[in-house]
Amino acid sequence: MENLEFIKTIKASPEKVWDTLFGKNTYEKWTSAFAENSTVETDWKKGSKAIFGDGTGNGMIARIKENVPNQFMSIEHLGEIKDGKEDFDNDWGGTLENYTLEEKNGETVLKIDIGVSAEWKDYFNETWPKALDKVAELAES
Repeated sequence: MENLEFIKTIKASPEKVWDTLFGKNTYEKWTSAFAENSTVETDWKKGSKAIFGDGTGNGMIARIKENVPNQFMSIEHLGEIKDGKEDFDNDWGGTLENYTLEEKNGETVLKIDIGVSAEWKDYFNETWPKALDKVAELAES
């Protein structure tokens, strides 16, 4: 498992960036960088289950490990969903996806760090920058 880190400075408040990242009307827009019909089912509360879907019956199962509004979200991946069935026998179990927001000079520095296996490294190195550009576009509008 390897940790990847992505950083984007966004010309918006941490509150606006947070709402863009985890808001009902914006989450699916920026995550379309990963899957065109991306969905999420969760209330984002600490300890809650989260189902991240790609619109084809595949996706990820996770739980919200930590939620400090407008500052930090940690998502612990538990397994995959393949053809609509939960699969916990894979290398995703226990990996973290962390979002850290820090206000600097009226802007927000958004840092993503995520644990990935070698097979997913190239995919995330390609898609996360695109996703963060979309977050910035949405938050700054």
